[in-house]
Amino acid sequence: MDIVLIGGLWLDGSAWDEVAPELRALGHRPVPVTLPGQGDGSASATLDDQVAAVLAAVDAAPGRPMVVGHSAACTLAWLAADARPEQVAEVVLVGGFPAADGDRYADFFETKDGAMPFPGWGPFEGPDSADLDEEARLRFAAAAIPVPEGVSKGVVRLTDERRWDVPVVLVCPEYTPAQAQEWLDAGDLPELARAKNVDLVDIDSGHWPMLTRPAELARLLAEAAAGTGS
Repeated sequence: MDIVLIGGLWLDGSAWDEVAPELRALGHRPVPVTLPGQGDGSASATLDDQVAAVLAAVDAAPGRPMVVGHSAACTLAWLAADARPEQVAEVVLVGGFPAADGDRYADFFETKDGAMPFPGWGPFEGPDSADLDEEARLRFAAAAIPVPEGVSKGVVRLTDERRWDVPVVLVCPEYTPAQAQEWLDAGDLPELARAKNVDLVDIDSGHWPMLTRPAELARLLAEAAAGTGS
């Protein structure tokens, strides 16, 4: 099946370069998305522009695709399910959770000159970055693309309750499935608490498994795709 791949903040479509061939070898068609404002040179992109890019990939699929969001882009994947609840076969959330209606998309760090640059490794010390060596950190920071303010401060709008019918797989990298289940049970993940079919799977990695565990992540995605019956 088509597997739409959406990287999180500061990433472009090349974040999936090592995952994509693994998925093809497993019989699937990876569709990495380069989001407006994150690799296309646009400094004025908005959250709506990014949603439109994801929906274009969904609409171009010959069948019902699986949509994979990483980190903040878990919200983009969920927005795709909201906009195309009958067309998205499944949503996979890697290292993140969807924002609720009315929340800002990713207003996490200071902006500068109309964009939110990568803040350095300080906020990500610990489990997030433990599996990235110094060379990988330098490479990541050098390639990181400042996210336009129109994206990071965009307001999430969810309108179709049929999104809760779309199956969800939570891939848990720097935290465990048990921790994610605790957050669900505590009501900390309101969108997912109302989803009717949520599976939790573990991957032993930091926050960026597409960079540090690409083959394992591809295998988990292929298993999720098999579970859709498509």
